[in-house]
Amino acid sequence: MAENLTNEEKRVVFYSEESQPTISSGVNPETPLSALNLNWREKDLPERERTKHVHRLHPYLGKFIPQLVEIFLRKYFKPGQTVFDPFGGSGTTLVQANELGVNSIAYDISAFNVMLMKAKTDRYELKRLKSEVEDILEKVNLETQTHTHQLALWEREGKYEASNQSEYLASWFAPQALNELLSYRNLIDEYEYKNVLKVILSRSARSSRLTTHFDLDFPKRPQTEPYWCYKHSRTCVPTESAYKFLKRYSQDTIKRIEEYSLLRTNAEVSVFHGDSRYEPIPSIDGLITSPPYVGLIDYHEQHRYAYELLGLEDRRTNEIGPAEQGSSQKAKKTYQGDLVQVFANAMKSMKSGGYLIVVAGDRYGLYDYIAKESYVQIEAIVRRHVNRRTGRRSSEFYEDVFVWRKS
Repeated sequence: MAENLTNEEKRVVFYSEESQPTISSGVNPETPLSALNLNWREKDLPERERTKHVHRLHPYLGKFIPQLVEIFLRKYFKPGQTVFDPFGGSGTTLVQANELGVNSIAYDISAFNVMLMKAKTDRYELKRLKSEVEDILEKVNLETQTHTHQLALWEREGKYEASNQSEYLASWFAPQALNELLSYRNLIDEYEYKNVLKVILSRSARSSRLTTHFDLDFPKRPQTEPYWCYKHSRTCVPTESAYKFLKRYSQDTIKRIEEYSLLRTNAEVSVFHGDSRYEPIPSIDGLITSPPYVGLIDYHEQHRYAYELLGLEDRRTNEIGPAEQGSSQKAKKTYQGDLVQVFANAMKSMKSGGYLIVVAGDRYGLYDYIAKESYVQIEAIVRRHVNRRTGRRSSEFYEDVFVWRKS
């Protein structure tokens, strides 16, 4: 594209009702951007495909779908090359890159995200993994499910020693559920595949919190009384036990890792707990990422239960664009400066001509400045109509895929 074109003139907008949605496996380096229709509806791309195998190892807000990543990996990266994700998140870029034989590197400031990415992408001896997951579950069963006396649901008198270690845990979990979670946690060090067990524990904790069934993403306060449940259209009661979730997610985790083991390649995967603004980045051919949105999600608070249970290092003060700072003009300027720093740092290790694929909902128009200050060539900006995918949004929502290139 001519360098004198404006960013708006370089924008490729495709959400026609007439063209067929793109099938990711059919994309190759010769596929023109103008042929892509990324506006999948639920019937085009059902949830079971968007959350296939290890992508649903643990719920995660704000992640991009694997099919979107796959398309741009197929178009701009070859097997044996290395793709970088400076905001590794739940590991979508890493998982999809490995399927295609592309080496991958990710950094993330969140200790939970690093743990989740490693659990998804580590290599396992499947028989041993299954044995460990089943063994720890059986030990928790013996410790917590065979007592003749079960703890009273709302016991809060200091008798329950484990709950005293954390005000958060004591507030957000019924005594029996907390007893089960802590029993599981205290056994993890006996096993080799610790990250997988920690993810099972975290996923179970998320589901067994004292919150309404319809508000697992952003619960504001513990729910300790029966309530009308909009999800089930009936009166529900808060969760008393975590064991049923430990059992359910143990089985699901084994199944998902086994499914992914049939697809993965020998491509290398490297995960680092660090700040991609400052850390030295190994040699890369390009990057694919979905940065945090300014003022939208606190990525540490999202998984607070895991930080409390596992004693993970909390580095939320280093988050970029956290929700608690809002979306004021000052916050937006800081966000832009932080992203410029991330991309500048990445390009120190990127080969000339490498592509930067950045997926973001640019509702505030922040990325023209970010691109300019990062001194990248703007190849295209592909807009996709996100709410057509699920039909659950009450308002229009668009997402941009910024296709940039290192000069």
